[in-house]
This record gives sequence, C-alpha cells and structure tokens, in this order.
Amino acid sequence: MKTSTFKSNLIVYVQLAIFFVIFLFPIVWMLMSAFKDNVDITSYPPKFLFRPTGEHFNDLFTAYPFGKYIMNSMIITFGSTILGLVLGVPAAYAAARYNMQWTAFLTLIARMAPGILFLIPWYVIASQLKLTDNYLTLIVTHTVITMPLIVWLMMSYFQGLPREVEESAMIDGCGPYRVLWQINLPLALPGISVATALAFIFSWNYFLFSLVLSGSKTTPLTVAAFNFIGVGAVDWGGLMAAATVITVPVLVIVSFVQRWLVSGLTGGAVK
Repeated sequence: MKTSTFKSNLIVYVQLAIFFVIFLFPIVWMLMSAFKDNVDITSYPPKFLFRPTGEHFNDLFTAYPFGKYIMNSMIITFGSTILGLVLGVPAAYAAARYNMQWTAFLTLIARMAPGILFLIPWYVIASQLKLTDNYLTLIVTHTVITMPLIVWLMMSYFQGLPREVEESAMIDGCGPYRVLWQINLPLALPGISVATALAFIFSWNYFLFSLVLSGSKTTPLTVAAFNFIGVGAVDWGGLMAAATVITVPVLVIVSFVQRWLVSGLTGGAVK
C-alpha cells in the first residue's frame, strides 16, 4: 500500500515538475536575455553563465519615451478596469438575482468572438468621429473585452452567496441598491478582487485594439514593445527588456490578490 502511494505521489511530483519547467522556462529565458548583451543573446550554444548588464533597460528610458508608454498603459488599463467593474458588477448582480442568465451569456459572446470581428467597425466609427489616438476610445474598447469576463465571473459568485442575509436586510427596510452596496459587495470581495485582477491583466496585455486605435499620444507598452521587431532584424535585447517591464505589474497584481485568487475563482465557478 505504501509503495503504491509513493509511486502515485512520485508521478504527481514529476508531472508538476514538468509543468513548472514548461511554464517557467520562457519567463526565465526572457529575464536572462533582458540582462545579456547582444552578443550573448544570439550566441550558440546559449550561455547560462554571463556578465549581466542593464544597457537594454537604460536604452528603454533614454532612447525611447518608455515612461510615457507606461503612463499610457496605466491610464488605459485602470480606466477600463474601473469602468468594467462599475458596469459589470451591478449587471452581474441583476443577472444573478433576477434569473437573467441569457443576458449574461449575450455579454459573454463579446469575449468569445475574435477581436477582429469588432475591430474593423470600431475603427471605422472611431476614424469618422476623429476619435483615434484617444484615451477614451481605448478605454471603452478595452472595457468591451474585459466586462464580459467580469459579468460572467461575478454572476456565478453572486449566485453562490446566501440569500438569507439579503432577505433579512430587505425585511429591515433595505432597498435593492443598499443591499448590493452594504451586504453583497462586502461578501463578494474575494470574487471582485479576482475579477479586478483578471480584468487588469487582460487589458494590460491586450494588443490588437491598441495597435490599430492608438497613436503617438496614446501608445501603450504592448505596442511599444512591438516596435522592436523590424522588417529585417529583431532587437532581442530591447524586446526582452520591454517584455520584462510589461510582465512586472502583472506579477505584482497577482501577488497582492493571491490569497483571494483560489477562493474567488472557486466561488465563481461553484454555485
């Protein structure tokens, strides 16, 4: 019995080890390449022992206005995340409490459909209204991508909350808005934290709409990193340094919400 248990545990540990190697290798390779010089990046066989350099990060903020790109990404991401929560959380509550699942499903179609389906008409409308290279346009387009995720996750989470507390509050004279604000939102904080983190990550990393609708004033990090890929060559050092800068906020957000991540996802998945 002990032998079979040991073998089953060993198989699980080996599978986890393989998974972590596959998952972490690109990140480790990105970090290593960001601190290599151009010769070491393209050397074969690859060098795992090298003298680290910060020249690529220095070039990001001296040769390119990366501080401006970071600020643009912050404005677009925080704006779309806040707007998605303001619109999505009440919509999810209404769908959960008034059995409007079909409405939530319709909003999810916007997430299931490919982005190019919305990009062409959105670009035509924005260009005719002269709203390209505009923060508000990018915030709204990113909200279209993130809000269906917020609605779907929070709807399932609200359905899992006990109705007894809500009904007791209504008996004491609380209206629907006060019940949502004072009763359900505090209970739904784990789900809201996960929805916020996922919406932030999706918006922060989104590329397609930003590539077409942004301009010199509103260029975000993802589009700026794309500029390191030329027609005849790729600046691997600059690209890896830019990718590292893009990755850091995501890791920070996940580290802050990790204590709610499991409970929030399971709470939104299990009714």
